[in-house]
Parts: sequence; C-alpha cells; structure tokens
Amino acid sequence: MMTDSNDATPGQAIYSKRLLRVYDLWVLGISNQWIWKCPSAKLLAFYNRHISNNHLDVGVGTGYFLDRCEFPKSPPRVALMDLNANSLDSAAGRIARYHPETYQANVLEQIKLEIEPFDSIGINYLLHCLPGSIAEKTLCLDHLSVCLKPGGIIFGSTLLSGGVQRGGAARRLMAFYNQKGVFGNTQDDLDGLTAALEKRFIDVQVEVIGCVALFSGKKLEQ
Repeated sequence: MMTDSNDATPGQAIYSKRLLRVYDLWVLGISNQWIWKCPSAKLLAFYNRHISNNHLDVGVGTGYFLDRCEFPKSPPRVALMDLNANSLDSAAGRIARYHPETYQANVLEQIKLEIEPFDSIGINYLLHCLPGSIAEKTLCLDHLSVCLKPGGIIFGSTLLSGGVQRGGAARRLMAFYNQKGVFGNTQDDLDGLTAALEKRFIDVQVEVIGCVALFSGKKLEQ
C-alpha cells in the first residue's frame, strides 16, 4: 500500500487524551527501560546538555522532558509544535508555568507560520513516527531549520531498525507499531540518519543507546 510521504496523520492520530494519560508509564517507563533499552534518564540528560533558554519542542508527547529538564536561565522562552491538538494541550498544561507558545503544524510540509527563531529545537521520538524513508522524512529538518537561528542546535532521538541492536521484544513491538501505522521506521537505519544530518548541519553527533539514536547538529553560521 502506497503512503503519502507528506501524511503525518497516522503516526500522530493515536495520541488521544486517554492514551496520553498512560504515555509516560508505558513509553517513558516500561518501553524505554525494558524494550528499547534506553532509559528515560538518558534522554533527560541529553536534553539538559543541549537545551537553550530559547527553545522549540516538536512532537511534544506529554511535555515530560520539558517539565523535568534544567533550562540555562529562568524564565525561558518555550514553544511547542505538533500536529496533534491533544498533545499540544497536554504538554502546554504541564509546563504552564513557562507560558509556552503553541503551534499546530505538519513538519513534513513547509512551515508558513510567522515565528521568531530559536536557539535550540528538540525533536524527541519524532522521526520514527513519520512515514517514508530517512531521505523523505528528514525533509522535516529543512522545514524546521527556518525556525532555527544560525549557530543554533537541533537535537533529538529516534528508534532505528538498522545499525542498532534490537532484542526480540523490540523487533516484535516495532513490527506491531509499523503494521498499525504508529511507526514508520522499517527503513530507518543509523547510516541513513547520520548522512541526512551531515547533509544539513555541522558538528553532528550521534550516540546509540539500545536501539535509540540520540543526535545533534548545529546550523551553519551565516
């Protein structure tokens, strides 16, 4: 079955209010620790190393990491971007103390919103939910780059099918999620991800923990 490479709907449609209530327990607790083999504490530490005081988070989930991370200064400017209104509402409510900006947008399409650019952009667990090959889905990086200041950093994490170690439980759960359209990462591998990042950014760093790739890169100074 052919999939529209710009259709991000299947990967985000699952995030109902009911599912978001158990997301932290199932994904950030059980799945990260025991199936993907990348404890959420590792992802939080990654946030703390890269987040700026002028930050956009894309594919926001429940706002778990923004709620727990340490911003360089207070108060930070924080913005949320997601196609799913439930996720935006959940995350915005969770970090209401930061008075976050919210933007509903499909990152597989050009972002035409008037937004003051950011010093950091986080895309945690976003890419593996997007359809298509690495080459197709990483077009979102081009779209997001317009929201990033020169010298700014983009960072995130994604679950890969190739170039990483996957146990039996990880293989089965990924296959199930891909069958349901929740994931779109059957073609995602470490080499493809690294190449896509190096094509667009400088100072690219990629670290693998379990079957999760944690990555970062800087936008070239103009």
